[in-house]
Amino acid sequence: MNHSQSSDDVLLKTDVDILLREDVNGSVYLTLNRPDKFNTLSESMMDALQQELDAIAADPAVRCVVIGATGRGFCAGHDLQEMRANPDQSYYQALFRRCSRLMQSVVALPVPVIAKVQGMATAAGCQLVASCDLAIAAQSASFAVSGINVGLFCSTPAVALSRNISAKRAFDMLVSGSFIDADTALEWGLLSAVAPDSELDRVVADKVEQILSKSPAAVRFGKSMFHPQRQMVLADAYDFAGKVMAENMMNPDAGEGIDAFLGKRKPAWAQPGSE
Repeated sequence: MNHSQSSDDVLLKTDVDILLREDVNGSVYLTLNRPDKFNTLSESMMDALQQELDAIAADPAVRCVVIGATGRGFCAGHDLQEMRANPDQSYYQALFRRCSRLMQSVVALPVPVIAKVQGMATAAGCQLVASCDLAIAAQSASFAVSGINVGLFCSTPAVALSRNISAKRAFDMLVSGSFIDADTALEWGLLSAVAPDSELDRVVADKVEQILSKSPAAVRFGKSMFHPQRQMVLADAYDFAGKVMAENMMNPDAGEGIDAFLGKRKPAWAQPGSE
């Protein structure tokens, strides 16, 4: 260690190293970079992710986010060694609140979030996949909420998992700790697509480009509506969706898109933050 460096400088360097960020034409690629630990959601990893998500939420220029990982696995969930080093109930409550805030931040982000999954996604790692708007996995990927195998029911991952797949399938995974493969995860609704391992990067990039080709305003309107209405009774959901759609119609992009369609030309969308 360089003695001229403060401990804060060293901590900041560690936080930057374990989470990589790349900005590409309005999209942000966040990469969990702790491959030797299967990208576990340590306290520092969660803090780094939360910091980036908060920054993205406030940036009108961002149009899509991809969460991926380095190494042989996507994410193995919480850091069990870190958890065992702090055997205190108040610590655990704070830890799970922090993780729950992180997952809700993914859902609440005003732009689409894509999970790009290779290898295993287990426990809170599977929860992260379930929290993303879209999830594209390599054919060799596998998924589990396997805390039950070490005496810990994956209660917080169950919240996200049970909002993706049926109650009985979710409970089976939670109570058995069994793994499912990518094709099963796709069939059950945890994934939106599966790609050959060698094609994962291309398939994700194609989906990002597809999103970027749409009206930035319309995509944001859609994200703001989609998740909240799922928690509403039918009549309230339609009322809420109608108000959002009417507001969307007043946005210049809607007029431009309809005029372009009627005129058989390509629309020229307003750039984010230009209004």
